[in-house]
Amino acid sequence: MEPPVLPETFPLATVPLEEAVSRQFRLLEATAAHFEGEQLLTADTGVVPGPGRPRTTARVEAVLADFFGAEDAALVQGAGTGAIRAALTAAVRPGEELLIHRAPVYRTTAVTLRGLGVRTVEVDLNDLGALRTALASGRFRWAVIQHSRQRLGDSYDPGEVITACRAAGVRTVVDDNYAVLRTPAAGVELGADASCFSLFKLHGPEGVGAVVGAGELIARVRHDNYSGGGQVQGHQALDALRALTHVPVMWAVQSRVGAEVAGRLAAGEVDGVAEVRIANAQDRCLLVRLDRPVAARLPAAAAEFGAAPYPVGSNSRYEIAPLFYRMSSSSLDDAPELADWTVRINPMRAGADLVIDILRRSLAALNEPKGR
Repeated sequence: MEPPVLPETFPLATVPLEEAVSRQFRLLEATAAHFEGEQLLTADTGVVPGPGRPRTTARVEAVLADFFGAEDAALVQGAGTGAIRAALTAAVRPGEELLIHRAPVYRTTAVTLRGLGVRTVEVDLNDLGALRTALASGRFRWAVIQHSRQRLGDSYDPGEVITACRAAGVRTVVDDNYAVLRTPAAGVELGADASCFSLFKLHGPEGVGAVVGAGELIARVRHDNYSGGGQVQGHQALDALRALTHVPVMWAVQSRVGAEVAGRLAAGEVDGVAEVRIANAQDRCLLVRLDRPVAARLPAAAAEFGAAPYPVGSNSRYEIAPLFYRMSSSSLDDAPELADWTVRINPMRAGADLVIDILRRSLAALNEPKGR
């Protein structure tokens, strides 16, 4: 069997450690501007008269808006999927055309688009000329941009895409899942009308998402979410904020470890590794092509040596051990031939030595004759 070759990847820029420290301090400065005294130690609940949501939730929203330099922010239930759904529900009308990237759509986003009844029009965002031609047609009010890569070969600069859309009068909703705080700027900081992301993927509590952006869009999100059962309660909001305060530095360390592992594998440190790429295939990770088609068996073998065998939220608070897993569904939709040969590795909280040791021992275990 002829092994496939990993395509060239174009990883998104990361944040150096010192800059991450500064960003973390800036988040605490924003927190101090909106909380005082016991407010960081107590939380309320319910549809509070006036704000229409818990006051603690409103304060955390103000912190996020301040930190990202946006007009407003809204916390929603449903994590990243709920945030995208809330933003698009507030933005687009059933039956209208919505510009999206020509690539496999992230599956939960595809469900949202189907439910909204929009007509998606695909344009290759890697081709700025084609994008500008499509934008000049005047057909679109809104575009959806996924910050992280949808295809392994994607090379577009999200900032350039947002700028092109703004120049044509087309507004943008950015799916910032897997990218927010890991890259130098979120979509809203690059000029988008909304950034949508999961706070569960940022070590926050289950189910909490955020929409950060233009004031009138956030007002519609909040109006649509008035129901008491749909509110993010104060204790959830405060839990998310507490978790967020250490994420920038954690992400910078993780990115640095990933680069070290990639370099050591490329240098031939582990027998059985044929190729390695750093990629934003959902979260920032290593794609490791093996010299034998044993990728489907490797996660179970790695789990015996301390690896996580499957994701929980892809960088949630539960994920501390290195993740050894199959490639993401959207990546496999685009490159199914890699399924038997390639594994996805995310260091999570671990150092390079542990990641490489688990990989070496796992491949050695798979080489042992059956029955031993």
